[in-house]
Amino acid sequence: MADDAAELAARRSDMVAAQIESRGIRDARVLAAMRRVPRHLFVPPDLRSRAYDDEPLPIGDGQTISQPYIVAYMTEALGLKGQEKVLEVGTGSGYQTAVLAELARKIYTVELVAGLSVPAKSLLEKLGYANIRFLLGDGTFGWAESSPYDAVMVTAAAASVPRPLEDQLGEAGRMIIPVGSGFQELVLIRREKTGFSRTRLLPVRFVPLISSQ
Repeated sequence: MADDAAELAARRSDMVAAQIESRGIRDARVLAAMRRVPRHLFVPPDLRSRAYDDEPLPIGDGQTISQPYIVAYMTEALGLKGQEKVLEVGTGSGYQTAVLAELARKIYTVELVAGLSVPAKSLLEKLGYANIRFLLGDGTFGWAESSPYDAVMVTAAAASVPRPLEDQLGEAGRMIIPVGSGFQELVLIRREKTGFSRTRLLPVRFVPLISSQ
């Protein structure tokens, strides 16, 4: 078991060096979190041999776990320093949730699909993450009761930015979200005194953001 753990840690280290650092991710805290979080535990057992490959993987219910580089890129874009309250829309397998939990004070994560939310919650609690709160519901409405948030991360593509998510950003808050139905791109939104600024980052391919409406 110790040998297996060492091998997996080495594969994570190689993943970070080859797939993430080499592509320009520089935030030392993000790189360290990507080395720590055991991605192989967040994919189906039959895909664990591919857990550290440079690709997204299916996790059931038509959803995917994002490519490691995209996880790191989106996380770095939020500029987390350690004391933030973060809303995640789309818990999925819980992998991105774990990375955020390594870097921020409190994570509020919303997932519409019970078949994903329940096992993700179980795994994250088993791994010892005590700074995550879970909600089974429609993430397009955010989690108003716990707002405002310093940062919001959306892990599926919306045709347009859901207004409730913007409304729940705190002062100087920022949100990263894939936007588009055919062509998609990551957009970084910042709350400013006069409204919201939007910065287009890079083209991406995400599963659609599902709403109960």
